[in-house]
Parts: sequence; C-alpha cells; structure tokens
Amino acid sequence: MAKKVLIVGGVAGGATAAARLRRLDEEAEIIIFERTGYVSYANCGLPYYVGGVIPEKKSLTLQTPESFKRRFNIDVRVKSEVTAIDRAAKRVTVRNLADGSEYCEDYDYLILAPGAKSVVPDTPGVDSRRVLKLRTVEDALEMRRIVEEEKPRRAVVIGGGFIGLETAENLVEAGVPVTMLIRGDQVMPPLDWDMACELHAELRSHGVDLRFKHSVESYEETEDGVRVHVRDHESVDCSFVVLAVGVVPDTALAERAGLALGPKKSISVDSHMCCKNDRYIYAVGDAVAVRDPLTGKDKLVALAGPANKQGRIAADNICGIASSYRGTLGTTVLKAFGLTVACVGMNEKAAKAEGLSYDRIVGYWGNHAGYYPGAESMTVKLLFLRAPSGMPGNGRVIGAQIVGGAGVDKRIDVLATAIRKGMTGEDLAELELAYAPPYGSAKDPVNMCGFMIDNVLHRVQQMHWDEVDSCAELGYAVLDVRNPDEFAAGHIPGAINIPLDSLRERLGELDREKTYCVNCYSGMRSYIACRILWGHGFHNVRNFSGGWRFYELTHRETADYSHHPCGERK
Repeated sequence: MAKKVLIVGGVAGGATAAARLRRLDEEAEIIIFERTGYVSYANCGLPYYVGGVIPEKKSLTLQTPESFKRRFNIDVRVKSEVTAIDRAAKRVTVRNLADGSEYCEDYDYLILAPGAKSVVPDTPGVDSRRVLKLRTVEDALEMRRIVEEEKPRRAVVIGGGFIGLETAENLVEAGVPVTMLIRGDQVMPPLDWDMACELHAELRSHGVDLRFKHSVESYEETEDGVRVHVRDHESVDCSFVVLAVGVVPDTALAERAGLALGPKKSISVDSHMCCKNDRYIYAVGDAVAVRDPLTGKDKLVALAGPANKQGRIAADNICGIASSYRGTLGTTVLKAFGLTVACVGMNEKAAKAEGLSYDRIVGYWGNHAGYYPGAESMTVKLLFLRAPSGMPGNGRVIGAQIVGGAGVDKRIDVLATAIRKGMTGEDLAELELAYAPPYGSAKDPVNMCGFMIDNVLHRVQQMHWDEVDSCAELGYAVLDVRNPDEFAAGHIPGAINIPLDSLRERLGELDREKTYCVNCYSGMRSYIACRILWGHGFHNVRNFSGGWRFYELTHRETADYSHHPCGERK
C-alpha cells in the first residue's frame, strides 16, 4: 500500500524532502502545507530583492504549487496552517487561511519543517506597521515597495547578524541611508571581535551609521515615520525600522504535540532526523537541534545548506534508506559591500567556553599571485589545539575566520573540509591546491596557515594585538623591523625601528637579556627577524601576530585594502 507523507513547511527543508521522496517513491501520496503564499523560495535572496539586485519577484520563487504538481505530482497547499497534531491517531488539523475553514488529514509519516521565526522583543511600539521584519517573500515585497514608492529618508536596522548586515547593505545600495543599532560591541557574532573590526571599517566607509552599545527602549510613530528611543543615547528618527535581532525555532506546533524538545525549544531528533519520541514524525531545518562535530553537543544553526541535507536524509529514512546526518559546523559566508566575510567552526569565545587549550594565528595574503594584476588581500585567523608536544590533537584546526576580497569563499571551503576531517596544521601545509597566477599562489593562503601553525608550535613564540600594549609594564621592548617610511607613518608607542635588511649589522644595538616583541606590517618580516635573532643568541623574542596592520585595525578600526606583500610597501 502506498505511504502517505504530510510535510509541514516548504522553503529549503520541506521542499527538498518532498522532491526526494518523489524521486525515491513514485507511488507515495505527498502533501505540503505552507502558511505563506510561497512554497519554495530563495529565503537568502530576500535582502537582494529589497535592494533591487534581484529585480524580478519571480526570481525568488524556485517552485510553485503548479510546478510541483507538474514535475513531482506533489499536492502543495499554500496559505494552509497545520494547527494540531494528533499523534495517537496520526492525524493533523489544517486551517485554510484564505477562508478560515478547518479540516483533518491522516498520515503514515509526518515531516516538520516549520523553520525559525524572527525574535520580536517585547518593546513598546514594536507592533508599529513601520517596524518591519524580513523573513518571508511578503516581508520583502513590502520593504521593496516602501523603498521604491516612499523614498525613505533613513532606515534603522536593529541587529548586526546576517539579515541585518545584508539588509543594511542593500538599503544603502538602493539609496537609503542606514543607521545600525547594535546592543553589543560588534556585528557578525560568529566572528571574534578583532576580525569584526575590518567589517566595521567597511560598513562605515560606505556611509553606514554604526552605533554599538545601543539598546532600544521603545518605538514611537511620528507623522512621517518612527522615532527610535535608545537607552542612555539620543533618539533616532527614520522612515522605517528593520528588526533583525535573530531567530528562534518556530516549534509551538511540536510543543503542543508533546514532541521531545532541545535547546531553545528546538525539536530533538536523532541522526536519521526522526523525532526522538515518535518514530513516525521527522523534523528538519532551522527548527531542529543539530550536533556540533567539534563538541558533540546540540546547537542551533539556521542555514539553508544543512536544511536541504536534512530534508534529503529524512526522505531517505522514510523510504528505507538508512542515511544519517553527521552534524553541522556552521560554515557561513557573507557579502558586505566590497568585503567577503566567512567563518567555520569555533571562535575564541566558544573555545574558551569548552575549556580548550588552543592558540591562534593571523595571516594576511593575496587571493592570487601578487605579480599578477588585480590581487586582493584577505585576513585569515585560525584557531588550533595546543596539546603537549607529541600528544594527539596537537595543531588540530578547530576554527577559521576570513575577511577580505576575492578568494575568501574558496579558502573557507577548504578549511571547512579540513576541520570536518580533523586536520592539523601539518596537514594544511601538505594540501595540494590548484595554482596559476590568476587564481592562486604556489603557496596558497591555506598552505601558509599550515606553515604558521607549525612555526608557532615549534619555532617561535607569539604576542597578540591585545597583549602588545602591556609590553612596557612587562619590561619588554617592541622592535619594529619595517622600513623607515612605514615606521614614520605610524607605529606602536615606544617601538625601536631597525629595518629587517639592516638587522644583522645592527645587532649590537640590542640587549641580549631583554625580551623583544618583534613587529612588521603583517607578521612575515617579523618572523624572519625572530629567526635571525634566535640564530644570534637572542632567545627572548616574540613575533607580533598580525603585525602593525592588525594592531591598527583593532585599535582604530581603520583598514588598508590595497594589496602589497609584506616588505614591498612603498
């Protein structure tokens, strides 16, 4: 007898599950219920539709109820909300949102793909029609209408995560001035604060009014917009507000049905995407808790890639194929004006919370050979385990963050693969990656990360940007090995300047008993200087990780985007 599968929710997880089910079972009866008017749409493309980068509404729609029916013989019912699950009877109650009528539908298997919903703080005035969210196609249509028809004088974006940043960029590109109000001290929370500094500089360079430590107290409708009242700061007037302070699993239906729940009331599933207390109900996408491969703990990750994979795996298991989901690292990438920002695995906050013994490297390289025209630079930060020498796990990469121009996405994908497979710095150094001058370098940034990890583990000690200012009280001296013109343009207070190429001849000017923190532009020349000093009996030396460029970025949030290899800057 043909099985009957009901799917609650479309978009990524639900639509993928439905299509996979049909490819595996031509006889199954498959019905999708979707609350909105769109069953399969490019959720991640919504900000780009608001800004006009995606000009046509139809481009957002991947499948329609009609196309699903023609190609997959799947019954798609939009504007249909499942309001209750009777697990004992294996039946759901459905409300037709067009006319308010209700009916019941039986199932053999049920797949829940309700996604996540926008966090809406209980702030006075938050229900104003001028306080918008960007979660559905309908949301995007309304925001685009306001931008095109009303010519807003300013928008306020609340929150600095993916949706907030992408919406801010697209509004600016559409000619709408933007103020971003951030409750914390950085945008893009998956990044460490030091890596977010370059993103802050980029946003401000494009006119975004970026304000940290700003908590909204209330929204007040005015004659031509909204006044945003901020605790301990001046109010901000705007035409409309975009509320983008995060999402939470939309699991009220699952909770009412008594399904097992995990963090933040997410649906708890096993590796087959089956609900832990009901073998006939599966769940996928932003509403489920997933395992972190690095910690083994459950966490929430609202990303389209994992949702698609989970939908496929749920369909496999319903059809008798024992597929398993192996967890989510959370590989992400973001476009922010001229920058690409990407990360995977742990940041420092997460590593500290786990009590891990770790270290970090910061490097700065071009996306391809420097002598080939058009090279763009990227800043790369890697976290790796620091176990006792010779012990398992020493040098294993656990996190990566990259901010820069072209080529960032390519490297984060390689590093995501490396982290998933438990690779070490030594493994990165040995990777064979494609090289031709227009595409890369003979020593790719990924290889260079491996070389740096090996050096830090075996050949050089480091100091980081947040430690250098304490050099004086520790009795350390800062030795700057950049060229005199670079030094004159800006340097760490109290630094001594001896250019790298003069160092051997001027060793007599240095005190062998003193500890030196050695600095250059990006960390390459300073490492060479450390090795020279070590070879001449100076054993109290530390390389300044990230160099002057990173120091200036973290202290002043100013960024230099021109590409130049360390030592060739004029």
